[in-house]
Amino acid sequence: MKIIEETGQMKAEALKVRSAGSQSVLVPTMGALHRGHIELIREARRLAGAKGSVVLSLFVNPTQFAPGEDLGKYPRTLEADIEVCKTEGVDVLFTPTPLGLYPEGFSTSIDVGSLGTKLCGLSRPGHFNGVATVVVKLFGITAPDIAVFGKKDFQQLAVIRRVVVDLDIGVEITGVETVREADGLAMSSRNRYLDDKARKEATAIAAALKTAAALYSTGEQRSAALVAAALEVLGREVSIEVEYIKVSSAESLEELETVDKKAFLALAVRISGTRLIDNIELC
Repeated sequence: MKIIEETGQMKAEALKVRSAGSQSVLVPTMGALHRGHIELIREARRLAGAKGSVVLSLFVNPTQFAPGEDLGKYPRTLEADIEVCKTEGVDVLFTPTPLGLYPEGFSTSIDVGSLGTKLCGLSRPGHFNGVATVVVKLFGITAPDIAVFGKKDFQQLAVIRRVVVDLDIGVEITGVETVREADGLAMSSRNRYLDDKARKEATAIAAALKTAAALYSTGEQRSAALVAAALEVLGREVSIEVEYIKVSSAESLEELETVDKKAFLALAVRISGTRLIDNIELC
């Protein structure tokens, strides 16, 4: 496995892969790799094939963190991440520096419009502009045929899909199902912030989503009823602060009153100061 930090070297490596006619698949991450990331890598490996190249980028992107968020304490576990990448067959680990991606004088940013102002964007203004900008930068540097993202961050996935369509970027976007702990909690690098009590309470997140999905499966299509069912479960844990819980269109992210098209129930909560997100597909 090659470990590359410098963007020019990464571009040269990407050109070599393209010149050989091999498939290149990118897995963009911020590190602190867990089983969810491992599933992304394995899907990338499957898509790349035996002769293709899997590139994993590891970059804690400062432009997607607002002042007061957890940029400074976001977990950084480079040595462990390197071992995961080696074990899972990553061909290139790209570890750019902030100055490498955002050199002096850098002033361009992608505005993702209304997709970035809904759901998580309500409390994190500018977050998805930062995500889109760094992802497009990574696409330009690593030149992938395919990029793999987790469905846990379903708003991010919707934003990136819209960006590649709107900007005619020739990268296929693939979503991978959320990986969960045995008790249902979605895998997240931020789970390590939770103490034992908060970790136990966090199981209510998946339970709330499953309760709403079960109600939907009985024929209930009113979003208000589905949200109420989920809130009732979350309300049993007094330390859970609900930021939002909404039924939204999978494509436009518009809030739906009735589930009559492909939709997700998505939520964001805080538990002992740790912000966690999750979602479940309804139809």
